[in-house]
Amino acid sequence: MSPTRPKSPLRVAVLLSGSGTSLENLFEHIDAGLPAEVVCVVSSKKSAFGLERAERRGVPAIAVPRREYADGSAFNDALHEALAPYEPDLVCLLGFLSIFELRGRYEGRCLNVHPALIPAFSGKGFYGHHVHEAVLEKGVKVTGATVHYASEEYDEGPILLQGVVEVRDDDTPDSLAARVQAKERELVPAAIRLIAEGRVTIEDGRTRIAED
Repeated sequence: MSPTRPKSPLRVAVLLSGSGTSLENLFEHIDAGLPAEVVCVVSSKKSAFGLERAERRGVPAIAVPRREYADGSAFNDALHEALAPYEPDLVCLLGFLSIFELRGRYEGRCLNVHPALIPAFSGKGFYGHHVHEAVLEKGVKVTGATVHYASEEYDEGPILLQGVVEVRDDDTPDSLAARVQAKERELVPAAIRLIAEGRVTIEDGRTRIAED
């Protein structure tokens, strides 16, 4: 499957649940020439600072609080309703702590970021510091970050980019998280650029990246 090559710049919707540091990083890369624009930001929490970051940039900032909906289906009804007017080419889950249902509309058009090298330390229950704690407990020597196309399952879907981070003997979950997050801030704009340039196709559950 090959996602339709979008208009330039790429219209990006961001879903988040927290402070929005990855969103700010995306804004900075767009300022520096990344061929994309953030058309809306949707948060699962009213208090998420990411909404304020969007407002400062003049980007529509929409709260869809998960706790106000009886179940995931109703919550996703509200998410899709919030996104629809902005017609995004791509949805990016940047620190979004709930399942986003693609519903056929966003298949091959939704990216997730995971703080490990999928399939290691991934799946239900592996999020945030839980990932880094598990990495340190296991004693692996490298970890990293993964940008992948989202599916209906946790941390599944075709992998687009991965970056490796060394695990140091004196690491704590906090110190390891800081370096993994720095790697994520490299990978997300790079992935968006590849999509904006029409260089990514999905075949048999794997991504193919055309040469520049």
